[in-house]
Amino acid sequence: MSASIDTALVAQGFEDTFGSQPDGVWAAPGRVNLIGEHTDYNEGFVLPFAIDRAAAVAIRLRDDNTARLVSSYGDQGVVSVDLSTLSHETMKGWTAYPLGVVWVMREMGITIGGFDLFLHSTVPSGAGLSSSAAIECAVATAFNELESAGLSLNELVLVGQRAENEVVGAPTGILDQSASLLSTDGHAVFLDCRTQESRLVPLDLAAAGLLILVVDTKVTHAHATGGYSARRSSCELGAQVLGVPALRDVAAADLPEAAGLLDEETYRRVRHIVTENQRVLDTVGVLDDAGPAAIGALLTASHASMRDDFEISCPELDLAVDTALANGALGARMTGGGFGGSAIALIPAAQEAAVGDAVVRAFAAAGFGAPDIFAVSPAPGARRIS
Repeated sequence: MSASIDTALVAQGFEDTFGSQPDGVWAAPGRVNLIGEHTDYNEGFVLPFAIDRAAAVAIRLRDDNTARLVSSYGDQGVVSVDLSTLSHETMKGWTAYPLGVVWVMREMGITIGGFDLFLHSTVPSGAGLSSSAAIECAVATAFNELESAGLSLNELVLVGQRAENEVVGAPTGILDQSASLLSTDGHAVFLDCRTQESRLVPLDLAAAGLLILVVDTKVTHAHATGGYSARRSSCELGAQVLGVPALRDVAAADLPEAAGLLDEETYRRVRHIVTENQRVLDTVGVLDDAGPAAIGALLTASHASMRDDFEISCPELDLAVDTALANGALGARMTGGGFGGSAIALIPAAQEAAVGDAVVRAFAAAGFGAPDIFAVSPAPGARRIS
């Protein structure tokens, strides 16, 4: 999968915990959404890519109906669950992600009995890089193979989304799971969230002498609570008032009329979705024709829209974006659901240290906590790694 996942470490962690070797190890990457924020649940367009940080699960099937799960993160111990009593009430904390996938697959008629599971992840939690979908996709890929379920990648996407929606309680679309399952090296995934059709778009950053720098602000967010649900409700209201199935069906030319029909706040939410969909389409066209060095202005315009119209940024994200741009970034934007998490900056590879140092200094001067800054590369999707 990548150098960031030590397969032997995961297998050894399983053996140390459960006293036997796993049946296999599966990994699925986190993702950076290059552009297209909050467009997914509006049946629009997104352009994510998988990153070289991943969640890995070592699993061994049992001959009873008990699931035992443990994570390398923290000192939480082994969680034991009787699968015959599996319900929303019994799926709590971090185990809701793997158990939610198991619950969905069992609801689909796939026989999954007892199992032992060891989880290790290098995707930062709460950073807007989809650590939750990485877990879901690793588990779904594992059980699809272990139980010979025969589900397609697109079906596995919907398994992960249903687990996120119905078990975790986060009203997300299919962006995260699609990126984790469909990606390949050196490409982004152009996804139509209405039809679930996708194609790979070249994103060879290294050949262009560029990289994506992630600035994890350490401001945590939770999709299951707070502003994410409120923004989704605003979009649904906008679509209802405008008489369309989803905001995907509203064009830029329709915005002046929409302004007369919607209250000011709902109009701004709608304007972000409509213009963001167009920015995704424009970015795909630029990548196809001119390559990644030419997309910077689109990324920066996306951030302004999220900051001003959708109002999902925060001072830390704005500072990261502004500082990166002032120090040579070609474009920068917050990425993910918002209200914290990470910003990304498209920068010349030679500027990595300079941009990173400038952001660290700016955060210190503003009295913010130190960010975590690292480069990411487009990586392959979920698969068995041992």
